[in-house]
Amino acid sequence: MTAASKYHYVVIEGPIGAGKTTLARKLALQYSAQTLLEQPEINPFLERFYRDQARYALPTQLSFLFQRVQQLGEVTQLDMFRSSVVADFLLEKDPLFARLTLADDELKLYGQIFAQLKPQLPVPDLVIYLQAAPDTLVNRVLRRGNPIESGISETYLRALCDSYTQFFHRYDGAPVLIVNTENLNPIGRDQDFELLLSRIDKMRGRREYFNLAA
Repeated sequence: MTAASKYHYVVIEGPIGAGKTTLARKLALQYSAQTLLEQPEINPFLERFYRDQARYALPTQLSFLFQRVQQLGEVTQLDMFRSSVVADFLLEKDPLFARLTLADDELKLYGQIFAQLKPQLPVPDLVIYLQAAPDTLVNRVLRRGNPIESGISETYLRALCDSYTQFFHRYDGAPVLIVNTENLNPIGRDQDFELLLSRIDKMRGRREYFNLAA
C-alpha cells in the first residue's frame, strides 16, 4: 500500500517559519490531493496583533477560529476515500495560541466559544510536525519578508516554539511523524523531499521521529 492510498487526510503542523504551508502544497501535488490551507492574509486583525498583542489577541484568535471551523466543515462533506486532503493546520492546536496570548478572562471566553463551535471532525491519518530551533524560525521569518509578519517579536516566536513542543509532547489524537528540519529541507531540495516521502511510507507506529544528521 502506497502512502497516497494509506493516508487520506494528512495534516502538516509547526510554528511560524516551519514551512508547513509550502510543504502541504507540495505533498498534495505528490498525492493528487486537495489542500486545506490557513488564510492569514484575510484575518483583518493579524498584522495589528503582531504590533500590539494585548489589544488584538482576542479578535485575532476568534477570527482564525471561525475561519478554521468553516474550512473544516467543508472537509466533513468530502468522501475521504475518494478525495484525499492535505491541510496545514490542526484545529486541536488552536487553543495553544489562546493560552499564549489571551488574558485569563479572554481565555475563558475563548474556551467557551471553542467548545461550542468545534465540529465533529475526521481524525487525521497522519500529522507531520515540523520542528526547528527558535533561532532557525526567526531567520526564516526574516528571510521571507512577509509584511504581515514584520512585527513579530523574537520573544513571541520563541514562546510559540516552546508551546508547540509541549503540545506535541502530549498529543495522541492521531499518528504523528516529528520531523526535525534543521538539516532537512524537503521544500527546497528534491532529494530531501524524496527522503521524507520514503519516511512517511515506512511509518508504522503512532509516534515516530525523522532526524537527518548534519
